[in-house]
Amino acid sequence: MKELIAFPILTLILVVQTAVIARTPLLGGYADLMLVVLAAWALQDRVTTAWHWALLGGAIVGFVSGLPWIVPVIGYLLVVGLARVWVYRIWQAPLLVMFAVVFVGTLFMHILSVFLLRLLGNPLPVGDVFGLVTLPSLLLNLLLAIPVFAMMRDLAGWMYPIEEQV
Repeated sequence: MKELIAFPILTLILVVQTAVIARTPLLGGYADLMLVVLAAWALQDRVTTAWHWALLGGAIVGFVSGLPWIVPVIGYLLVVGLARVWVYRIWQAPLLVMFAVVFVGTLFMHILSVFLLRLLGNPLPVGDVFGLVTLPSLLLNLLLAIPVFAMMRDLAGWMYPIEEQV
């Protein structure tokens, strides 16, 4: 039952990302709200549905983006995997882990995207892509990290309440 809440939430995230965030670029970069939400969701202790959310989020982003669908699926699965591993290693500082996961996840998504686009015949200059797209996107994702982390923590507390001892 808890897996079903992912459909409306991730669809709403996708709508906000395509309708609002896509209209606020910084140079050539855009924030990836889905990546930040999936990282924040995977960092919550009691969450057991992070892998489901990553598959669904990657599938719907792959459906509406111009990239091949496998890029968001692989990227978001890596972000969730990284978050799940690091939350058990550095669990005392979840906000620090959030910044690290968003940083590494954004870089990986952009490197994977550029590599695949170059493989498909689109000659993108790597220096320009890094300076005009990746770095601004990274800054925007890191700015979104704190409020999204707080919202996902509240959602996780609502969906997975701590049982009171009597």
